[in-house]
Amino acid sequence: MTNRPLPPLNALRAFEAVVRLGSAVRAADELHVTHGAISRHLRTLEESLGCALLRREGRGLVPTAAGQRLAEASGDAFSLLRDACARLRQDGAHAALVLGCSASVLARWMIPRLSRLEADLPALRLHLSPQETAPDAALSGLDAALLLASPPWPASWGVHRLAPERIGPVLSPQHPGAAWLVDAPVAALREIPLLHTASRPQAWADWAQGAGLDPETLCMGQGFAHLYYLLEAAAAGLGIAIAPEPLVRDDLAAGRLIAPWGFVETDAQWVLCHRRGREDPRVEALAGWLRGALAETTLS
Repeated sequence: MTNRPLPPLNALRAFEAVVRLGSAVRAADELHVTHGAISRHLRTLEESLGCALLRREGRGLVPTAAGQRLAEASGDAFSLLRDACARLRQDGAHAALVLGCSASVLARWMIPRLSRLEADLPALRLHLSPQETAPDAALSGLDAALLLASPPWPASWGVHRLAPERIGPVLSPQHPGAAWLVDAPVAALREIPLLHTASRPQAWADWAQGAGLDPETLCMGQGFAHLYYLLEAAAAGLGIAIAPEPLVRDDLAAGRLIAPWGFVETDAQWVLCHRRGREDPRVEALAGWLRGALAETTLS
């Protein structure tokens, strides 16, 4: 037997809705189309099949014998499709949301707040994926990415802006010069080799411009591959580091680090990115939670 193409699926969908609801008007309301569009779909379907499918009875429409056969088959088919889509949505809701973020953000900010996140968003299952490099435009392998970076963003991303970046110098109270640095002007940093990181080489320059210093007058000392190591070195009293405020807020509160010169905003932002066109309510919920949590870890 030669396989023949199905009639237009929109026409079948309109027919199924008319029979199930008993009215072209109600079918148009359910499918968010006009009454005229329903009528055109029904006419197209009858022309495609070569037989009458509906007849008017009183103020409603009822299927003919041929229409009843098609109504039973299409009703079963659309019911199966609705059930399958519902199961897929349910499975998606229970799947873990894969969130990429830098290892430093993961270790110093996300992990200490995971128990609160789980309490506040109990339906969200989160899989954290440390990223050593910036994600590609397709966010390969990720559902979303928490980034601290500057625009512009790839056109393929949907971006939730969470907070402006604020950075500042930090050091340990055990640093050999801590006693006099606490009250020293920012110009004192010109005389001290500064700890820095390869993952954010422009951070000191960004801070210096915001603090009114010429970046060229700063002297770079020991470098570290990652921000996490940089901040651990500062906490150990090995020097003065530059850091995003949220990542050191807990250390400042605990007295493990001090920030004598405060923090300044840069042109970078904390953002939660996802693939455009793949909207996920879990990402929306997470963005709201992150926005609130970041606000709490920013000094007024």
